[in-house]
Amino acid sequence: MFWPMFAVAVGFLGLAVLGVLAVRVFLEAQRLGRQVTESARRISRAAEDLERATVSAARAVDSL
Repeated sequence: MFWPMFAVAVGFLGLAVLGVLAVRVFLEAQRLGRQVTESARRISRAAEDLERATVSAARAVDSL
């Protein structure tokens, strides 16, 4: 009777470990998603700044 109970306990422990790892993966995926969103926002802002600088430089060249 010991071995079947031991096997059930080990199986339950394995499921618990998999559950904890699944939660950790989920949280890290959320964190990565937030970082990607922030990076995309920063890239967009930099592209807008570059576009404004290009327009300003073009106006400066035209005035020469």
